[in-house]
Amino acid sequence: MPESAEYLRIAADVIADVRSGKLKPGDRLPSLAQTRADYGVSYGTVQLAYVRLEALRVIRRQQGKGVFVTDPKTWMREP
Repeated sequence: MPESAEYLRIAADVIADVRSGKLKPGDRLPSLAQTRADYGVSYGTVQLAYVRLEALRVIRRQQGKGVFVTDPKTWMREP
């Protein structure tokens, strides 16, 4: 998969992990650096994944604290 499409895979993986119970509301996601290393992608690719997840209300960022999973009941549906 070209790296330009990897952000979709990262976003889909986070959603799947929440749906399976591996991640729960309030859980903190790994750092950007860790996610980059796990997927072998650039910082920008991880940022794109997080922007997509934020737009769907799957995650919320807290300045200086990290990125956290939200309650699936608050998620927007994908168009």
